Amino acid sequence: MITLYGISASRAFRCLWMLEELGIDYRREPLDYRDQDALNDPAYRALNPNGRIPTLVDGDYVLWESMAINLYLARRYGQATGLWPDDEQAEGLAWQWSFWIMTEVEHPLLSVLMHRRVLPAEKRDPQRAARNQGLLRQPLGVLDQALRGRDWLLHDRFTVADLNLASVLGWARPARLSLRDWPALDAWLKRCLERPARRRAQID
Repeated sequence: MITLYGISASRAFRCLWMLEELGIDYRREPLDYRDQDALNDPAYRALNPNGRIPTLVDGDYVLWESMAINLYLARRYGQATGLWPDDEQAEGLAWQWSFWIMTEVEHPLLSVLMHRRVLPAEKRDPQRAARNQGLLRQPLGVLDQALRGRDWLLHDRFTVADLNLASVLGWARPARLSLRDWPALDAWLKRCLERPARRRAQID
């Protein structure tokens, strides 16, 4: 039995989404990233010495870092469902785009979200939100270009690459970040976020 530690209001969401796409049995331990007592419990630290979520336990195998978890799950369980790419070159692109979204998009987009919606009003910095929104224009343009004339990123179907990117770019909506300047990206993201598995994963 697979166990995933984490709540959907965190980076664990992308792993929950993946598990729902795979349609395999799993158990969820709703460990909250704000619960320091639980995160510092010796039993949990033995699984994840960083004291963070998510953590995946698959039999005797333990893995942390959400993108690594998703790539592992897709490769091990998603070949029959089409979630894993067809060949080594497409696999390389899945790794490329998964690293890219973390290095080029996640931090500035999270900053926009925090300073527009999440932080208390007195702690928000509109200039910081605007500056990070500006930093997003170049990478969003890169992804829009890659998606032109395509429904999905790698093949003619939804794969782990689409899921990993959409799990980050889905923050654009609550961050009130319009994507109308990138129509191919905008249409692709809507297709991703409308998937039933994504809705089932939003359980907290």
